[in-house]
Amino acid sequence: MASSTNYYHQNAQDYFDTTIDFDLSPLYDFFLEHIPKGGSILDAGCGSGRDSKYFLDNGYQVTAFDGAENMTKLASKYIGLHVQHTTFADFSSPEQFDGIWTSASLLHVPKNEILPTLQKLQTFLKIDGVWYMSFRLGEGEHQEGDRYFNDQTKESLEALIKSLGGFELIHAEVPGLLRSRRGYAFIVAIIKKNKN
Repeated sequence: MASSTNYYHQNAQDYFDTTIDFDLSPLYDFFLEHIPKGGSILDAGCGSGRDSKYFLDNGYQVTAFDGAENMTKLASKYIGLHVQHTTFADFSSPEQFDGIWTSASLLHVPKNEILPTLQKLQTFLKIDGVWYMSFRLGEGEHQEGDRYFNDQTKESLEALIKSLGGFELIHAEVPGLLRSRRGYAFIVAIIKKNKN
C-alpha cells in the first residue's frame, strides 16, 4: 500500500492529467439515484478530484481524502475544497455519510487488509446509505511497477461483501466504459447498508 501511495505522490501531475477528463457520468448517475438530493458523500481515495467535482457540481456535499499528498494538493485546487491528506486506516470523521465512493482506490489495499478496511469505512455510512467500489477484474494480487493491485472477480467481490455483513448487493457488473486502453477491465459494485 505504501509503495502505491508513493507512486501517486511522485506521479500526481501525470495521473491527474491522464484521468481528469474520463467520463464516468453513467456510473455517477446510477450511484446518485440512491443518494438523497443534496446528500453527503465521502470520496475515499479521491485521486484527481474528478468524481468529487461532479458530485459538488450537482449539489451534493462532499468530504474527500487521498493518501498521496501531492494528489490532494492538485485535487483541492481543482474542486475548490480542502482535500484531506490521510489514509483509509487513519481517516476519521464525526459524521456519517449518505454515500461512500471508492473508485479504483480500494484496489491498492492488500488482500489481507481489505476486510478490516471495509469494516472501518462502513462505520462512516448511514443506515440505508450506499457504497460504490471498483476493482480491477482478475484473480489474486499483483505488483505493477511501483503499484500493488488487489484484483477481484464478481464472485470474490460478492464473497467479500458477504463477509463484511450488514449490506445488500444492489448492483455488480463489468461496465464497458471502464475497460482500459491497456485491455484490463473493472468490476463495479454498489451496496446498501441494512438496518440490522
